[in-house]
Formats: sequence, C-alpha cells, structure tokens
Amino acid sequence: MIRLGSLAGYSFEGPRLLGGWTPPGQAAVYAIAYKPDPDREHYAVIYVGHSDDLSTERFPFQHPRAACWIRRAGSKWRVYIATFEVPGGARPHREQIARELMAVYRPSCNEQQFDHAWKDEWIADHSAPTTGPVARRDPGQRRAGQPGSGPAPAK
Repeated sequence: MIRLGSLAGYSFEGPRLLGGWTPPGQAAVYAIAYKPDPDREHYAVIYVGHSDDLSTERFPFQHPRAACWIRRAGSKWRVYIATFEVPGGARPHREQIARELMAVYRPSCNEQQFDHAWKDEWIADHSAPTTGPVARRDPGQRRAGQPGSGPAPAK
C-alpha cells in the first residue's frame, strides 16, 4: 500500500511492477511511478490516469503513454503501478481524484496538467450580516491596502 494525494489522502494498492501485472476488469484511478534510487522504497509519480475498466487500458506496455514511462524510468522493468478503487466512486469522482493527483505530483508523462491555484476573480464578493468577507487568500497573504497589510498606498 502507498498513500498518494494532498495530505496523502488516498490508499493505493501497490506499487507493483507493471511488467507481468494483469489488470483487473474494474474501475480505478491509477498512478504510474518509478524508483529514482533502486535501493530505496521511494517512488516518483510520472503518470496519473483513471479508467472505467483497467483491463481495457492496454497494460502493461501498449498504453499510448507507455513509451514515456519507459523512457523516464530507464527500463520497462523499473515501471510500477498503484491503483485506487474509489469506494462507490463514479467516473466524475475518479476524474476529480486524478486531476488532484496531477496537480500535486505534476507527472511528466501526462499531456494535460492541472494546477491547485485559484484566482481572486473566481470567487464572488458578498456580504451578510452574520459573516465577514470571503477569504481571498491564505491567512498570511494580504494585498496592499487590506487591513493588517501595512500602510495604505498614497493617494
């Protein structure tokens, strides 16, 4: 078992050597990894995907991104897979988990990348008598001119 994700929130089965692995006919999120140092049990995630049926993904090495995995790992015998069956998870939930993992690990073999960042314009301003303003940033990050950010700019 290996834990992956922000705050290591998902318990993946594996990692196991991809060569010789027979994928089960089940839906799952999967991470492809390799060991940068073969003498340590440390893995680098190089690809994240999800599937409605792992047995249709053309594992181990007919997958469209397999050449990238092998090139990155240095050998097909250094490529590993870890899988996570999302409990009660439908396709949208698996997609969300895969996007989160791509944002966290920035896997080099994924063609599409995601970012955890968010922008102020994505959050609408609002006011209510029972709440304060919407938090725009982490508590320690303030814009110039906001309370607690130092002197206001000169007019």
